[in-house]
Amino acid sequence: MSAAPGSIGLTFRQDYFGDPAAWAALVALLHDTFGIDVSIQDRFGGPDPTSMPFAYFDANGTCVANFSAFSMPMMIDGRLVAAAGFQSGAVRPEWRGRGLYRDLMRRAFAWCDAQSFELGLLLTDKPALYELYGFKNVPQYQFSGTPPPTAKFRDSSRTLSLENSAAAALIKRLLHERTPVSSIFAVAAQAEMFLLNSCFDPGILLSYLDQPESVVAWKREADCFRLLDIVGKAIPPLSVILAALDQRPSPIEVCLPPDRLDWQGTPEPFPSHTSLMARGDAADRLRQPVMLSPMAEF
Repeated sequence: MSAAPGSIGLTFRQDYFGDPAAWAALVALLHDTFGIDVSIQDRFGGPDPTSMPFAYFDANGTCVANFSAFSMPMMIDGRLVAAAGFQSGAVRPEWRGRGLYRDLMRRAFAWCDAQSFELGLLLTDKPALYELYGFKNVPQYQFSGTPPPTAKFRDSSRTLSLENSAAAALIKRLLHERTPVSSIFAVAAQAEMFLLNSCFDPGILLSYLDQPESVVAWKREADCFRLLDIVGKAIPPLSVILAALDQRPSPIEVCLPPDRLDWQGTPEPFPSHTSLMARGDAADRLRQPVMLSPMAEF
């Protein structure tokens, strides 16, 4: 694939995360563009090893444009689907309007097609930009309702902090052993975004349950309990989670399909400034009300 016409004076690089200087240059691009610090991942072992970044660098080693793909296997209607996520798309202001972003997108999409991914996912506030490449909007729904009856067996829980190395190791282990939180639509294997999102939002609480061994990501906002994700080999019912956390809320908002929670809520459109978009054969099977856990956002 030939370079973008506006890339004169730039060097194209792919799969460059093994170069610390280039990784630091991407960190700087994303910080300058979005105000986020993805170098936090270095605390947990570095960036996702499945990532495939595509970028242009100037003569000084500055990353001026990037678009990355990564593996994010999904459980969809009870079947494991090979899916790719697209993220870290950014161009420095002085290099915009030269076709760099379109060039990097085409490279990333072509690479994923060659790898036979069945599904491509991204989150964006500019959906029209991606519709040209076959992406379709996937409406997201949170599930709301009243609490289930109190569980007869009441376990205890304890709060975990990623600042604690032992707690971080525990969470990482469970992330790599996890069962998808939903059989309808859920991430099957992806640890890095869960850890990064936990660090980005200090309002997220991570609670450890002994039985079954799991970590619950949740928020308490006013009188509302918001369930964000559950990480474990087994998924505890919602009644067990609320009892262990000593929560008696009304209402409840569950930010994922609740088919494994022994509870049914009413699907309601999820308010968000970004759209979930999908591309590929598996995208046509997304017919039930679905939502990507906020802990898996990228």
